[in-house]
Amino acid sequence: MKNSGKSAALTTVLAVALIAMIGLNVYHMTKPAEEAPAKDIFGEQVRAYLLDNPAVIREAIEVLTVREQAEAENRKKEALASRMNEIENDGYSFVAGNPDGDITIVEFFDYRCPYCKRSFPALMKTVADDGNIRLVKKEFPILGEQSILASRAAIAAIKQGKYIELHTAMMQARGSLTMDRVMSYAAEAGLDTDQLAKDMQSEEITAGLRQTYDLAKALDINGTPAFIIGGELAPGAIPAEMMKRLVAEARTRNAEGKTATN
Repeated sequence: MKNSGKSAALTTVLAVALIAMIGLNVYHMTKPAEEAPAKDIFGEQVRAYLLDNPAVIREAIEVLTVREQAEAENRKKEALASRMNEIENDGYSFVAGNPDGDITIVEFFDYRCPYCKRSFPALMKTVADDGNIRLVKKEFPILGEQSILASRAAIAAIKQGKYIELHTAMMQARGSLTMDRVMSYAAEAGLDTDQLAKDMQSEEITAGLRQTYDLAKALDINGTPAFIIGGELAPGAIPAEMMKRLVAEARTRNAEGKTATN
């Protein structure tokens, strides 16, 4: 409360100073020329005060920064709420885990992202151990052409019912993801590689990736991995225990929401 009172007082002082400066500017334009120095005198007084008390400027910047951060968080929450159906049910992202699960985890990931690879075992173990999680895999290739190639291959593998096999192979892979290596992983996963190469050129895949890029931009997601767990954004690599805790919290929110509506 002390900080909020200080911020309010600072805001008031700055507002009064600005109003006074604007008022003097108008006064200067409407009064005779000989009275013009009043504005200059006031401006010098304000300048002198700020030079003598530079901490005021720093405090004002801090207040503005906190306010802008709060506004940015509110925009993110509004975007999440307004686009939740698209986030969880876009119609083209692969759904793993339990399709009828009571909690949905959405993951924005890149096959060349080391943090995505680090999170992968914990994520899949959490989903398997829980048994009631619906996992939506958002292909979000942002780390170059090899990332795009890998994502296109994974999405194309859905047609042959081998998405999770190829996805797992590429998430566990180390090093580059050239066409030859991707096709090698695909062959090991039991895919028809000739058909896969053709399906990778699909305009539907291009449209789906574009839609994911647009969605990520709207949600201010610019890195991987990024998780949305039960409607809450959780960026960055998440250890297994934290993943379980976030799932439990999501279930609690859902239960509280149902209780409130009954």
